[in-house]
Amino acid sequence: MNNKRIFLFLLLMFSLAGCTTLSVVSDYDRDFDFSGFHTFRWPAENEGIRKGDVLVDNPLVYKRVQSAVNRQLDEKGFRVTGSKEADFIMYAHAGIKKQKSYHHNFGIGVPFGPYRWYRPWWGPYGGYTYVSSYDEGSLVLDVIEARTRELVWRGVATRVVREYRTAEAMQRDINEAVMKILEDFPPGADPGVSSQ
Repeated sequence: MNNKRIFLFLLLMFSLAGCTTLSVVSDYDRDFDFSGFHTFRWPAENEGIRKGDVLVDNPLVYKRVQSAVNRQLDEKGFRVTGSKEADFIMYAHAGIKKQKSYHHNFGIGVPFGPYRWYRPWWGPYGGYTYVSSYDEGSLVLDVIEARTRELVWRGVATRVVREYRTAEAMQRDINEAVMKILEDFPPGADPGVSSQ
């Protein structure tokens, strides 16, 4: 069962390359002042990590996500710390959801008419709907204010799941997803400028 989850996650890890597009959205508390954020930490095991989360079940992939987040936040001037005195806690979650895609083919026109010397009318012919199923993977990054334990920012990257042949390819896609998720964090800051 655990091997099945690992396999599914490896398929999940974000089809972040290829012909599918990476969809990224974020939201945040408009009343919160992010200028006081300078340090962050990752949650301890007893701090609400959900069992069954794809990242919890795949510690190697979780470490890849942590590494990518640490790099991106470091470039923005935030420092990772193990201290309980950190300004915010960074949570990472991932999941897979079944989706369906509907493809419609309306057919082609066929000439017909009562006599061959009359102008034929091109009427409809055929047509069908094809339904395909696919797995959609999501990576969610949550920023929790450490003192109040309230969610103040969330970013989500979503893409069709694909299979990875190498760990390097997976890491590249994780890096891309994390970079795009954190592109507008903290809110209101100029891109590439830290909140410090």
